[in-house]
Amino acid sequence: MYLYGASGHAKVIIDILRDMGIPVLGAFDMNPALKEVGGIPVLGAEIEEELEQPVIISIGDNSIRRRVAEKLEVAFGKAIHSTAIISTSATIAEGTVVMQGAIIQADATIGKHAIINTGASIDHDCQIGDYAHISPGAVLSGNVQVGEGTHIGAGAVVIPNLKIGKWCKIGAGAVVIRDIPDGVTAVGNPARIIKEHQTNI
Repeated sequence: MYLYGASGHAKVIIDILRDMGIPVLGAFDMNPALKEVGGIPVLGAEIEEELEQPVIISIGDNSIRRRVAEKLEVAFGKAIHSTAIISTSATIAEGTVVMQGAIIQADATIGKHAIINTGASIDHDCQIGDYAHISPGAVLSGNVQVGEGTHIGAGAVVIPNLKIGKWCKIGAGAVVIRDIPDGVTAVGNPARIIKEHQTNI
């Protein structure tokens, strides 16, 4: 496996891949000063030849991760730590990372290049869009929809059967008790919208 991005996020993915027994052959990063990450060599800024192994985009920013995914013409892998609890009926698309202690329940669907972070809990029938990030300790109750590129903050709680739009930001510790439209930031308990921003990231 190769990584694209040599950040702290990459270090966690390296640990996950090692746990899976998958060698990490190198990383790519636009910062020329970076020579290694987590003991893995940084091979330069661009992928200049066809790789024989897949790539995971190890960049935490959702919009940047999407731009990179749309640019790269490579096969994408995924990384799922052995301590994650994942239903056999759940589906997880390419490029996605599921970190230590996460739970993904029955018939949940996780899109491409998403991040299911440490200890996040995603209950039955949830639908998580491409490039979304469910932060550490966040809890999504059953049948919650999370749109493309949305970031659910650490420790946030979403009650059942809600829809959160695309490219939203849900603050850490927020309690979401009603649907959230596209392109907003919502914080607090109960969560309230405090900002609108563009959705054509």
